[in-house]
Amino acid sequence: MSLTPLLDAGPLISVHAFSAMAAFALGIVQFAAPKGTLPHRTIGWIWVGLMVVVAASSFWIHEIRLLGPWSPIHLLSIMVLVLLPIAVLSARRHKVSRHRKTMIGIFTGGLVIAGLFTLLPGRIMHAVFFGQ
Repeated sequence: MSLTPLLDAGPLISVHAFSAMAAFALGIVQFAAPKGTLPHRTIGWIWVGLMVVVAASSFWIHEIRLLGPWSPIHLLSIMVLVLLPIAVLSARRHKVSRHRKTMIGIFTGGLVIAGLFTLLPGRIMHAVFFGQ
């Protein structure tokens, strides 16, 4: 494993990838930690901020072009930006089940599924984890 391909890719891709990795790690912590506590809420706000950075920064990354400069992965970014406020409002309104389902959906779609696509041969994260 080498971070060189990621660091050589430029600042936007680096910010996007490191934000995604941090969000993934914090998401795992959130799933395992007690819910409704001050640490859960604090980490949750940090996670939401990271996910906004991940989703928003993706609109300036055009490595895969299927529809003009866009790819299906950009649809996941739109999904994340739409669902994040719904998840936050659900928590604030004590709709715990809706909050949980929405956050799990964002984590699964916005990080796990999108992250798996980054591991395809020819992608930067493939080079990071598996070499050139």
